[in-house]
Amino acid sequence: MKPSKTTQLASFGGALAFLVVAMVAGYRNIGMPPVIIVGGSGVVALLLWRITYLTNPTDPALILPLFLLTVAGLEMHMTEEYLTGFGPAMSRLFDISWTERGFLLVFAFFGPTLYALTALGLYYRLPLAGFMAWFIFIGPGVAEFTHFIFPALKPAVQPEVAHAISGLVSNGHFVANMPNYYYHLTGTYYFPGMWTAILPMLPGCYAIYRLLRAHRRLIA
Repeated sequence: MKPSKTTQLASFGGALAFLVVAMVAGYRNIGMPPVIIVGGSGVVALLLWRITYLTNPTDPALILPLFLLTVAGLEMHMTEEYLTGFGPAMSRLFDISWTERGFLLVFAFFGPTLYALTALGLYYRLPLAGFMAWFIFIGPGVAEFTHFIFPALKPAVQPEVAHAISGLVSNGHFVANMPNYYYHLTGTYYFPGMWTAILPMLPGCYAIYRLLRAHRRLIA
């Protein structure tokens, strides 16, 4: 059933509020990179969700399996990120405060709660759940390719030192054990999460293709 105009407006407002809160929290606690990542992915997701799911919620039989597959790949991917120090490595790369504690709070505790609620919402065709699904498809589905770029970037914090360091970053927060994965220093082209980045990318990109194709068919 097509959502009412009131439901659509409320859902759109909720999606905007989520993006604003996420970007502000990311900027205050970590730095500018999360704002760019969350903001960029969120704006694209908002536009695609607006022209597809918001007005005509997708059949759960199509979108829910794609969402769960993407989330499963994302969880496996984040296991590699945690084991290899993704948060502290990003702190070293961009001079931000992304600690292991912060990584776990967002991705190991808050994230799965949000994924579960989104899956439930997709089952009942709630418009806001569709936005969260699109947000996941665009983020892990597309943005994970950045893992293959990070090793080539020169770290902002002591790029000439190969071993992990601990200290204060630009916003005054302390970050421990910041590893250096700079390829021109280590000779190894790798960054935390790079090997498993494809796991959420494949179902995420496929989901985008399937959902846009289903929308075109609906319009036709």
